[in-house]
Amino acid sequence: MEIKQHDNKVKGVFYIEIDGVKVAEMTYSHANPNKIIIDHTEVSETLKGQGVGYKLIDAAVAYLRVNNLKVIPLCPFADAVFKKKHDQYTDVLA
Repeated sequence: MEIKQHDNKVKGVFYIEIDGVKVAEMTYSHANPNKIIIDHTEVSETLKGQGVGYKLIDAAVAYLRVNNLKVIPLCPFADAVFKKKHDQYTDVLA
């Protein structure tokens, strides 16, 4: 399962496609040049229970670290994951 990313410097998305259909996505917007806001996460019912939401968060964290960015997780799911794994993600939290 490959996680893809698209970013137009205003908004972005991490997503998974199966047969050309987007089945999972986590969207974000750029708050400023050094910070993004995760605003939405959605995973298809067909992928529920497979940890796909966590994989999207992990992809975002890797992106944040490589690009020296911080995050504000406004999405309820993302916020819960960042709180749950605070020790692992503290370096990227705004």
